[in-house]
Amino acid sequence: QVQLVESGGGLMQAGGSLRLSCAASGSIFRINAMGWYRQAPGNKRELVATITNLGIRNYADPVKGRFTISRDNAKNTVNLQMNNLKPEDTAVYYCNVDAYYTTTHRADYWGQGTQVTVTV
Repeated sequence: QVQLVESGGGLMQAGGSLRLSCAASGSIFRINAMGWYRQAPGNKRELVATITNLGIRNYADPVKGRFTISRDNAKNTVNLQMNNLKPEDTAVYYCNVDAYYTTTHRADYWGQGTQVTVTV
C-alpha cells in the first residue's frame, strides 16, 4: 500500500527553526489531504497542520504564524517548516496521509514519528 518516511526533527533551542519532511511511496493512486500531528508525553495526539490536494491549509491555533505546511504533489511529499520554536512544541511529530491506493480504495496512513525537542 502506502509507506511514509519522515525526516528532520531533532534538538533545538527556543526561538530556533526546524524543518520536517515526509515522503509517500508505494501503491498510490491519488493523495488527498496530507498533514502533521504531534503527541507529547502524557497527551493525546493532536493536529498541527493539514493541507489539501488543492493547497488549502489548516493550522492549530498554537502554531499559527510560526509553522508553515507545504506539499509537492509531483513528489508526494509534505513539509513542515517550524520557526520560533517553543519548549511546548516538544513532541513526537507524525506525518499523516489520506490516500487512494486503488481507484476505489482509500485509507489513512501514518509515519513512524520523529522527535522534536525544544530547550529553553
